Amino acid sequence: MSTDPQADTAAAEDPATPEAEPSAAGEAEAAPEDAHGPGPSEADAEAGTDPADATEPEAEPDGPGTTGPAGAEDGGPAAEPPVSGRGGVGESPAGPEAGSEAEAEAEAGAEAGADAGADPEGTAEPAAEPAAEAPAAPALSEAQAELAAQKIERERIARRKAEREAPVEAGAKLSGKAADLLAAVRAVESGAQPSAVYFDEAPAAPRKAPAAPPPPRPVAPAAVAAPAPSTDTVEGVRAVLARGGAPEALAAPAAAALGEDAAGQLTENPWRLLSLPAVRPAQADGFARALLGPEAGPGDERRTTVLVGWLLTQAGLKGHTALEAPVLEKALAQYGVPDPAGALEQAVAEGSVLVFHEPLGPPVGGGAEDAEDAEDAEQPVRVLVGLEGAAMAEESLADGLARLAAGTFDAPGDWERAAGSAPSPSAAELIRAVAGHGLVTHTGGEAARAEPVALAAAARESGLRVCVAAHAPGGGPDPVTVAGLLSGAEGPGRDADGQFALDLLVVLDAPQLDVETAAALVESVPDGARLVLSGDPGVLGSAGAGRVFADVLAARTCPQVVSRTPDPGPLGELVSGIGIGELNQVDAPGKEVVIVPVKDAGEAVHRAVQLVAESVPRAFGIPTDQVQVITPGHGGSAGTRALNAALKERLNPGPGRFGGFDPGDRVVHVPSAGRALAARVVSADAEGLHLDRAGARVVVPKELVESQVRHGWAVTAHQAVGARWPAVVVVLPGDAAQALSRDWVYTAFGRGERHLSVVHGVDQALPHAVAELPAKPRTTRLTGLLTALATAGTQPE
Repeated sequence: MSTDPQADTAAAEDPATPEAEPSAAGEAEAAPEDAHGPGPSEADAEAGTDPADATEPEAEPDGPGTTGPAGAEDGGPAAEPPVSGRGGVGESPAGPEAGSEAEAEAEAGAEAGADAGADPEGTAEPAAEPAAEAPAAPALSEAQAELAAQKIERERIARRKAEREAPVEAGAKLSGKAADLLAAVRAVESGAQPSAVYFDEAPAAPRKAPAAPPPPRPVAPAAVAAPAPSTDTVEGVRAVLARGGAPEALAAPAAAALGEDAAGQLTENPWRLLSLPAVRPAQADGFARALLGPEAGPGDERRTTVLVGWLLTQAGLKGHTALEAPVLEKALAQYGVPDPAGALEQAVAEGSVLVFHEPLGPPVGGGAEDAEDAEDAEQPVRVLVGLEGAAMAEESLADGLARLAAGTFDAPGDWERAAGSAPSPSAAELIRAVAGHGLVTHTGGEAARAEPVALAAAARESGLRVCVAAHAPGGGPDPVTVAGLLSGAEGPGRDADGQFALDLLVVLDAPQLDVETAAALVESVPDGARLVLSGDPGVLGSAGAGRVFADVLAARTCPQVVSRTPDPGPLGELVSGIGIGELNQVDAPGKEVVIVPVKDAGEAVHRAVQLVAESVPRAFGIPTDQVQVITPGHGGSAGTRALNAALKERLNPGPGRFGGFDPGDRVVHVPSAGRALAARVVSADAEGLHLDRAGARVVVPKELVESQVRHGWAVTAHQAVGARWPAVVVVLPGDAAQALSRDWVYTAFGRGERHLSVVHGVDQALPHAVAELPAKPRTTRLTGLLTALATAGTQPE
């Protein structure tokens, strides 16, 4: 590994070259998205809202307008300050406390209309909603179409589960444990049973896997835009907001979120304003005090019930599908709730949340000498609390995976012949595993992606209908993405039963699957088909809730193929070491890896621009358009905003006459959470901003440009997941030290195919992150559900 800053690829300093302008490197607030609310993947920029982590910030997926390290705007790990001891956490409803500077900056990207330096905890009224959240135009945008398609998929999941098992009398559209729990909640609501029982009873016996295939379902209808709220509804909400001193700009979003009775709901329970992503508890408290007066206390049941749901929603933005009851109670206490346990029981009694008991091992106590002692043994469990949507998705996903895993297949001779001619032993092992099983997992690095591709080729030769779907465009041999497959825009389409018309589905980049996406995907795989989940478990996790791939691996309920194909060259050696917690110095005779030490953020920006514009193209013949800059966050003196401003000035200067963009600008389009698509600006007109996205023309409506599009010469590692470039420049300014973790470094360093330059200004924080800061855990239920289903399936009836 070269550390010579004067090397060709390290961009030797030219005294005649002017330093990057400090204002360009430091004015994060100059970007247009600073004056607007969160983009589709940035609601998690709410500072201090992670009830699952009261001591450290957590890595977050990012999108336009997220908030960054050390309080700067960013979608990465430093977007979330610690829960305890920071402004905005534990604030008293009687009077919001002033937040810390870091939190004020972090909240700036999440509160519409708030300036980047404003103190969001110092105002009692909610921030104005961004213009991007105004009523949508009649024509569906790509994001709206995708969200509508996902809603339809969730409805189909509900119908399928209702058809599979008789609905409970309580009327819930759940089955199995979720239905039993919801029925119990209704029993408490009616007074037939005390709520405390849910924290005392042992879990019910695990459900058995479905014995028969479900009945056919109708084909999903085309996505339809949700009707806009009526003028009378919006005016009614506006009047209530005015009485509470809240911005009138929130009227339309509140009416859309709460429905036709929005005004009545807000009058009865002002804390329902937390349904809007840009509103925080301190602001909802101020709104409630203005409407209700002194009775709007911290222990008000209306407040505590809404707050429980809001905390679980915030946890979902951080990847959790549920929270342990003690963790949730601690978070409620930090928001001034005087009786957290009672507030949680009240939320359960009202049916707004569900409670689950997850066994933690074999029963303890009582002894094993006789049956009576065995009955006295207690089953250790952890009590989890979650929202119905996440619970439904996780239950459906577990059922679907169990259904596929239960399938058995005869392996004809052509499969064995294909394994014999496979390009590697690991590819042969994968082919043999898929030949006889309906569900298989496959893990490995970038080089191992050739193995599922070889599997797909062998399956096609055997006459099977095969689809290989990746997270990002160009990530697989077929031009199919998971999002495009689900929406029907890509892939084989659906049969008369609404399921994918295929025999084998191979999903690459499986760690990027969140629970809802995975549930819709698995639900659409027909009986008798095979599913392969393939990916690198070392990369950053999904933007949405859940850790699907890791949970399936942990359950060990299906064959697991671990690739033995190493990533080649110095880059492969470096990244492989990072994956096991070692930052090794590798021999790079061809300057494949170069370290560029810098003293401050201004020098980091200057060096990065010089590498992209001069050194890498000159030394390797790699065009500037194929050199990608990756940095931990959007904000800060060397975040994506500062870097993109400097890179645009050097590579494509212009006035930014199209909402800050010019023809030829490299951009990132984020049509929905977790999807960051590289594109280039073509033009703009009254219809919106016209982009070229890998040869496909896309129009982003003008009201969505500022929330969905940002310059793309520099991106974050979360945005880079699933994509690779010939050369990558990773910028690590000093203020990014707290944002680093092993999975972040592994992902960023692994995006380069031929060359990696590291603009290094974090000193010992880099080896410390690699050695001691693995990926943060997420609280989920999928592993336990899969294990219970597998155990039930092996027991006799």
